[in-house]
Amino acid sequence: MALVPEIEQIRAAMQEWRRDIHAYPETAFEEVRTAALVAEKLTKFGLDEVHTGIATTGVVGVLRAGPSAAGNQARSIGLRADMDALDVFEKNDFEHRSTHDGKMHACGHDGHTTMLLGAAQHLAQTRRFDGTVYFIFQPAEENEGGGEAMVKAGLFERFPAEGVYGMHNWPGLEVGKMAVRAGPMLAAFDLFEIIVTGKGAHAAMPHLGIDPVVAASHLVTALQTIASRTVDPLQSSVVTVTQFHGGDTWNVIPETVVLRGTSRSFSAEVRDQLESRVSETAERIAAAFGAKAEVRYMRRYPATVNSEAETETAATVASQVVGPDNLDRDPSPTMGSEDFSYMLQEKPGCYILLGNGPGEGGCTLHNPHYDFNDDALAIGASYWARLAEHCLAAPA
Repeated sequence: MALVPEIEQIRAAMQEWRRDIHAYPETAFEEVRTAALVAEKLTKFGLDEVHTGIATTGVVGVLRAGPSAAGNQARSIGLRADMDALDVFEKNDFEHRSTHDGKMHACGHDGHTTMLLGAAQHLAQTRRFDGTVYFIFQPAEENEGGGEAMVKAGLFERFPAEGVYGMHNWPGLEVGKMAVRAGPMLAAFDLFEIIVTGKGAHAAMPHLGIDPVVAASHLVTALQTIASRTVDPLQSSVVTVTQFHGGDTWNVIPETVVLRGTSRSFSAEVRDQLESRVSETAERIAAAFGAKAEVRYMRRYPATVNSEAETETAATVASQVVGPDNLDRDPSPTMGSEDFSYMLQEKPGCYILLGNGPGEGGCTLHNPHYDFNDDALAIGASYWARLAEHCLAAPA
């Protein structure tokens, strides 16, 4: 493993930053303390510009070096980390556990923020590159689309990176290993809500009503056939019902039942197919029982798709940091999703996975026992620093 020596020397400081952020988690668009900490450190590191308040709590640091940076020329790179936490009650008992009950860094964004800060400090001190590095600290990755909000707020008009790169820790992948592939890396993520309306009645006299519970129960089963029977089996997709709400008491057939869930896919064609099939299935199954179905389908995050050239660049740098034997060049895409996808729709780029350890004892993403593995901090920060120096290498 070839870590940046200067970054290894600040490993203890990065651990302190990470644990401080972990202890004070902030959820979507409320990352006020975290954003202030990031801006303060970027300013202290000596970045040329530090911009705050982008899409509410986003921060962008700008660092220039070499002749290509003069006159705001186009030679530039964007490095992105997410800052937000989740609405999860932490069940760890270590000293840096969450001080905000009901909020927790259960996905490692505390580590992501810290690694990019470590790289920013190193690059500001050394400036061994030729061009401009934009350090993008994004709010609200979890569910609320902070990546989209930053793009709509003019992120790339103000900070015109030629390419943009993201990284996520990955439980189940050993510390010291990384994984990346060109093409789809994570799935598109959509939500649906289905309101099934029947006719309320006494539970002892079901023949006098139209039972939405029975209709909705059949609908849950029918929705599972979309992926298995209507989508090409060579195309990956998932339709999952996660909520079933109806009724208020024991002996009354309710008027309505509400189903909610998610659908996931990798291609635009399958995404369109899932949307139309969810609506058609709901309406027809409900009608078969004499009920009606009202469907609300909400498009959320697009698929995260890595571009070819930028993936090769990321793989080259990752191989230098962890060694070619520790880089998986063909990991299976995951049905998880990421709003970094909005940035990849605007700019070519690459999203890479960083090993966080075995994930044992509940140390998996979105688990109340999760904690970012501090042994990965210097690895991720070294990757960011070497990526910037590689992409913006001074001409021979």
